[in-house]
Amino acid sequence: QVQLVESGGGLVQAGGSLRLSCAASGLTFSSYAMGWFRQAPGKEREFVGVINRSGDSTYYADRVKGRFTISRDNAKNTVYLQMNSLKPEDTAVYYCAADLGFVATQRRPAYWGQGTQVTVSS
Repeated sequence: QVQLVESGGGLVQAGGSLRLSCAASGLTFSSYAMGWFRQAPGKEREFVGVINRSGDSTYYADRVKGRFTISRDNAKNTVYLQMNSLKPEDTAVYYCAADLGFVATQRRPAYWGQGTQVTVSS
């Protein structure tokens, strides 16, 4: 079965950096676009960014543009979210997601990971 497992979350001070990883199994990784979402307490899940199957195209939400970078290593079946200049408002559970379509991954992806907590202190 398809499994997406996030790791790398934790506590960081404002202005700091974290790198999240998402390891995928049970699918042909290079055939899937991969996305990142987050959900803060009391808020709806929101889109963070997406990367296409080959890794040569990305798209980000305005809130994180210029600070976050998505990359992937298809040989390792892993997608990454590099987060720089973190702010307290970035505090959330971060989820990775997968779908065959670049646009579909941004809206209603087929597969989800379990999430990893990111907490940014002021």
